[in-house]
Amino acid sequence: MNPAASEGSPGLSALASLRRFARPRVVRERCALCDAELATDHAHLVEVASRQLVCACDACALLFGGQGRSRYRRVPRRVQLLADFRLSDAAWEGLQLPINLAFFFHSTPLGRVVALYPSPAGATESLVTLDAWEELTAENPVLRQFEPDVEALLVNRVGNERDCYRLGIDECYRLVGLIRLHWRGLSGGPAAWDEIGRFFARLKERSSHA
Repeated sequence: MNPAASEGSPGLSALASLRRFARPRVVRERCALCDAELATDHAHLVEVASRQLVCACDACALLFGGQGRSRYRRVPRRVQLLADFRLSDAAWEGLQLPINLAFFFHSTPLGRVVALYPSPAGATESLVTLDAWEELTAENPVLRQFEPDVEALLVNRVGNERDCYRLGIDECYRLVGLIRLHWRGLSGGPAAWDEIGRFFARLKERSSHA
């Protein structure tokens, strides 16, 4: 049989259709509020009561992401390396965190500062005493300017690093996701630490361009 003569046969047409369906489809993120397709770099909202992150298009982010008593708050895009942030070893010990990587934000529903640190199981919450946080705020008045629920202080004291960032809460959860995805064994493994290093390198680059 001539292969060229059989290309239009029903059997081959059906096979071609099946091959098209078998190809992996690109999954597009959609706005959680209006179902519009989202760009890769899109806005995020926080549902204040549940502390849940919500992906949103620009229109919905403007419409629903108000401040005050709104159900949602828009996560700011700013990334700022706080080069003059004062956090001594003793002050860090006073925060009583089990690892040297954590982020902090003020929760409106709880009426207090929440501390979270990334782990292979996700974000783990740790209690911060009011006295310890007030002492840190007295040393760093910039903390009073942070937007509640959506903006965090991210502290990286791993190894020789002593960096503190002011940034959106979504970036903190992005770091949590990277660690969950790449962590292996007790020490994490080279892949996990490479990803963590790249994450903070991107933060420094974004901060320098701000």
